[in-house]
Amino acid sequence: MPRLTLLRLGAALLLCAVSTLAVAQTTYTKTKHPIVLVHGLLGFDSILGVYDYWYGVPASLRSGGAKVYVASVSASNFSEVRGEQLIRDLDTYRALYGHTKFNLVGHSHGGPTIRYVASVRPDLVASVTSVGSPHKGSKVADALDTTLPPGSPLRPLVAGFVNALSTFIAVLSGNNDPQDALGALASLSSRGAATFNALHPQGLPASSCGQGPATVNGVRYYSWGGTSVWTNAFDASDALLIAGSLFFGSEQNDGLVGRCSSHLGTVLRDDYAWNHLDEVNQVFGLRGLFASDPVSVIRAHANRLKNAGL
Repeated sequence: MPRLTLLRLGAALLLCAVSTLAVAQTTYTKTKHPIVLVHGLLGFDSILGVYDYWYGVPASLRSGGAKVYVASVSASNFSEVRGEQLIRDLDTYRALYGHTKFNLVGHSHGGPTIRYVASVRPDLVASVTSVGSPHKGSKVADALDTTLPPGSPLRPLVAGFVNALSTFIAVLSGNNDPQDALGALASLSSRGAATFNALHPQGLPASSCGQGPATVNGVRYYSWGGTSVWTNAFDASDALLIAGSLFFGSEQNDGLVGRCSSHLGTVLRDDYAWNHLDEVNQVFGLRGLFASDPVSVIRAHANRLKNAGL
């Protein structure tokens, strides 16, 4: 074969490989059903349309072909109330755009929120993925509940402050749902989580730190979480999470949630070198030098959902 022909063949094969790779990248996260990202306590979708709670995540997922919605529910409220708000929005998306089901991804209190939706409206849900969620409650919430018991004069004062903060966050993010700090505290405590779990047990492990069923009522369940606390000296939020970690004793945690409490369905990993905010790429993407990239982890999960036909 003449040398020129070989060169042309090689160039054609290279061009074909590059084109195939380009197509693969633009469809890498293209799931069958839209992805809905759900924030946790004191969370938001986007502050003034500029700063995302899921920092850098929506754009990265969309670049791979995913249809992405970022939920906006109460910054603080009961899991059930937040869940009903999410159902309202999912029904709206379905009516407007013809979607049949959704892949729900919830961080922190977003985990119980999406579990509620999957429990009462499985027709809306293709999969549930929790990220650093306190499915068995948080020891930080337990400590606050003990320190500020019902009847304590400080309890309404602290609740009022958190409600004001939640309302301020809601205003900045364009949300007008009601706020209830004591409702959030009740939901995130171990006692509140146990009550919630008795009513909505789908995906929960049968053992104290095991894996739960992968599929319940046609809904796939996944989870992951972190077990580091101080991860970046330039991240001021690490100090708060270090303080939170003191309530866990020797139990591995991310500063707000214990390792075993984060388990739900198929546990993809429970020991990423992240703290609670690193799990959603906060703050401004700061994390440990050698820690996994949260955005890449979520992209890979979207590809997992795609390959599972979800």
